[in-house]
Amino acid sequence: MKNFMFVITLLASLICNSQIRGKVVNKNNEPLPFVSIYIENSLEGTTTNDNGFYELATSKKGKQTVVFQFLGFKTVKKTVTIDSFPFTLDIKMAEREELLEEVTVSSTENPADAIIRKVIASKEKNTNKSGKYQADFYSRGLFKIKNAPKKILGQEIGDLGGGLDSTRSGIIYLSETVSKIWYQKRPKNFKEVIVASKVSGQDNGISFNRAADVNFNLYKNLVPVADAEIFSPIANYAFSYYRFKLTGTFYNENGKLINKIQIIPRRENDRVFGGYVYVVEDDWAIYGADLTVTGAQINNPAIDVLHIKQNYNYEPNSGIWALILQTIDFKVGFLGFNIDGRFSASYANYNFSPEFNPETFGKEILSFEEKATKKDSAYWTKLRSVPLTTEEQKDYVIKDSLKIVRKSKKYLDSIDNKRNRFTLSSTILGYSYRNSYKKWSLSFNSLVETVRFNTVQGFNLNPEISYYKRMNDKGKWWSVSGAVNYGFSDKKIRPVVSFSKKWDNISKPRLTISAGNKLSQFDESNPVSYLNNTFFSLMFKENFAKFFEKSFASVAFSKELYPGIQFFSKAEYADRKPVVNTTDYSFFNRDGTFETNNPIDPTSTSVSFNRHRIFKTQVSTTINFGSKYISYPDSRFTVRSNKYPTLTLGYRKTFGSENSELHSDLVFSSLQQYLSLGNLGDFDYNLKAGTFLEQKNIAFMDFYHPLANEIDLSPSNRLGSYFIMPYYDFSTNDAYGEIHAQHNFKGFLLNKIPLINKLNFHTVIGAKGYFSGGRKPYSEYSIGLDNIGWGKWRFLRLDFVQSNFNGVKENRVLFGISLFD
Repeated sequence: MKNFMFVITLLASLICNSQIRGKVVNKNNEPLPFVSIYIENSLEGTTTNDNGFYELATSKKGKQTVVFQFLGFKTVKKTVTIDSFPFTLDIKMAEREELLEEVTVSSTENPADAIIRKVIASKEKNTNKSGKYQADFYSRGLFKIKNAPKKILGQEIGDLGGGLDSTRSGIIYLSETVSKIWYQKRPKNFKEVIVASKVSGQDNGISFNRAADVNFNLYKNLVPVADAEIFSPIANYAFSYYRFKLTGTFYNENGKLINKIQIIPRRENDRVFGGYVYVVEDDWAIYGADLTVTGAQINNPAIDVLHIKQNYNYEPNSGIWALILQTIDFKVGFLGFNIDGRFSASYANYNFSPEFNPETFGKEILSFEEKATKKDSAYWTKLRSVPLTTEEQKDYVIKDSLKIVRKSKKYLDSIDNKRNRFTLSSTILGYSYRNSYKKWSLSFNSLVETVRFNTVQGFNLNPEISYYKRMNDKGKWWSVSGAVNYGFSDKKIRPVVSFSKKWDNISKPRLTISAGNKLSQFDESNPVSYLNNTFFSLMFKENFAKFFEKSFASVAFSKELYPGIQFFSKAEYADRKPVVNTTDYSFFNRDGTFETNNPIDPTSTSVSFNRHRIFKTQVSTTINFGSKYISYPDSRFTVRSNKYPTLTLGYRKTFGSENSELHSDLVFSSLQQYLSLGNLGDFDYNLKAGTFLEQKNIAFMDFYHPLANEIDLSPSNRLGSYFIMPYYDFSTNDAYGEIHAQHNFKGFLLNKIPLINKLNFHTVIGAKGYFSGGRKPYSEYSIGLDNIGWGKWRFLRLDFVQSNFNGVKENRVLFGISLFD
């Protein structure tokens, strides 16, 4: 065994030493980060790190030509004779002088426009050349913070992993990923297998550095950046969003003429890039890109700016210009945090003629090799394509040492002692007592959640306590909670207890058992929040929420049967009782009266149903057609496809009551989809339909209740609810259907109007319809402005809505918040 380990160590040493290494600097001897370095006429290479150092793996001795390429600098080709390894080669690079006189300028067309048109016309040809490939992918993520605050909203934030110095500055996140990737253009397929993954200071080693997440393919019309889709400077409709200027030309190391073209947004607030693209003459392919996009343009207020750089190399055998290096730098300023970050990625060992078979691609688009997160430092030294900087090496050493200490009981107890201190803010925001070593916590809800008001109970308290126990790191946990609700007007105590358990993060099986006595809204989806109901009752004497009382026991179970197929079930036994208003109190309008608690006739003092006991069961499944999934070592996540809709099918039954007239059977369904229409914006639709198998005079809470809305400024389900439909006016015990459609033009319309385009508002139009047996249809049509705000803070929305029912029209202007859109 000792001899075997000696051989392995020797081989690893030979591989590590079989390299060309050195440092790349500019004319002022300043290090140049992320210079592309490769052996001539190949796509095998590396890059320099932040300090300008590089290591180029090669085992070939003798004469070799090494190429150093960096946008804005003259390419250096250095022919060396290697006698032994490691071989040191330091390089000084000079900035490139770009000329314009080499271009014949036409008097009829801007030369940059002509070049971009040729690039657009050649996109299909160029992308077909690389229509399928295999490659190796390496990525590194680095977040650095400066002068981090000690507290946010009174809560201590700690040392952020242990990498901060005395000024609370330093590395807060460092990760690396090595993957193998497979790509196919037609049919569209992508797969990634992570060979090794490492995060400084963490045991699980699962990084965020997925190849798919940094696939900023400029040949596509829309480039996904963060949660936005940015118009590519070579999109088919690029001239609607950009102006172009030829700022220079030069010849690369192979004698190819390269055009440097500045891309100038026509409207700064569009979803557009700024910066430069470099285009190869005659091939009309991308040679490089140097692009920026702001937080306002991607609608992310935390981000100041993103800076994306791409380098492409030429592979002479296939005639392909392939991406070999990409960096994404960003600055974040939010709640006192000032973070500089970078994700760097390099691509190597391309194979543009792979042999794919039916098993090559499937629904799994990301997976981890066994023990991918457990590789040791020797493995990483051999595998890493970009050397670590001194600062990064230090961060790994410090945090890997701290990791052991921070898992100890003594350390975790000391942290808990600080976190578990009860303060004044604990009363307002809620309080949790933690035992991190034993992985449990005890939590109490906040004062805002505890104090409520409604017309049935008056002021009421709802203190809640919950215990949570984490069993392992694979998603297994259980929790138990208890709440006691007391109304000062009806003088009644209503307790509820609940138990939940989840077994894993793969299929995510979850069981919840609850029992007790509580007030429930007739629409048990709770369309009126407790906070809204309290506010409108006390301030305007409007009690929109309508309640009934039930003593109940229920059990619910859900599970992902297969990636993209979810199963839900619930069974309940309840003793239902009607309740009435017991108070007329409000802050204002003391002489007025509230509506009654009868949702069918709010002017009637009679109750809407008689007390009864009944069983209710429901099963449903949601199918995300075309979905795929990513597999982490201990979890799995579904990736939905916008190409296909999501279908929900369900069945609900009530039975077991002494009065058989209360028994019912409801079959229901929904179909929804989000569609990106490129520069035309986004279109969403949600269709719902259902029917009661037999129309009977069932209890009102068992009717179907469309998701009405009269007061919510920020509905969490805007596409499935109505703007101004009155609560309970359209509830039905018959067949029903709903149509919800919305189109957000983003900047397609308003950004073409001078002055208005500087506001960066988005035009939104919508239509909603409701149909149920025995009554005329209800409709709403809307036109509005979204993305209202200032600077990067754009979360407000303004809508003009017209409803129509039975020939009666109502117009309203609604001002709301679009946080959930």
